[in-house]
Amino acid sequence: MAQPLMPHATASWLVDNTALSFDQIADFCGLHILEVQAIADDTASSKLTGRDPVRAHELTLEEIEKGQADSDYRLVMLKGPEQVRRTKGPRYTPVSKRQDKPDGIAWIIRNHPEISDGAIGKLIGTTRTTIAAIRDRSHWNIANITPKDPVTLGLTSQRELDALVAKAAKAAGIEAPVDTRLDGDREALLSELRAQREQAARDAEGGDAIESGPVEHTADTLFKS
Repeated sequence: MAQPLMPHATASWLVDNTALSFDQIADFCGLHILEVQAIADDTASSKLTGRDPVRAHELTLEEIEKGQADSDYRLVMLKGPEQVRRTKGPRYTPVSKRQDKPDGIAWIIRNHPEISDGAIGKLIGTTRTTIAAIRDRSHWNIANITPKDPVTLGLTSQRELDALVAKAAKAAGIEAPVDTRLDGDREALLSELRAQREQAARDAEGGDAIESGPVEHTADTLFKS
């Protein structure tokens, strides 16, 4: 499914400017609902500048209105302007992240040995020589390499990693593992949001009762059998 060019910035704009649910925003932007919650609560690692998907020709106002009217509706993205993509050569990795590559490679080798060196190289943006050296423990810095999730390190996205794992598992004839680590967090978050809405509704009803004033009792009402 197509995604906005800048998913986190787009999610920030949708949170601030629409009444779409977190589920709808997460689905459209290709994010986890907890990431959208963090953006809404301003607990993300950095404050994001919102990116208007309407001006970017990725979404229409009519589509947003459909979503606001039906929380089960899933937004459909327009075909935006063609994006410039690298078609050859390894994936570019910021200099600050390059020192983390060996740790990410070691994690994939340990947890998903079915993934080929070529696939790892494309995912992480490294060479077969480096991967082979880590695999056979001949890497010059092997003593300091600690396997770490490449998604946590910021070397790739969870979606890209999951797709690669599923593809490699299918090719190897094994069942792809299912990541359920965030299921509990998701359910807890949804339960908390539901509880907040229910409490707000109760508070509103209580306010209406207070505004209507106390009931005045008379002798007839007190002693009526």
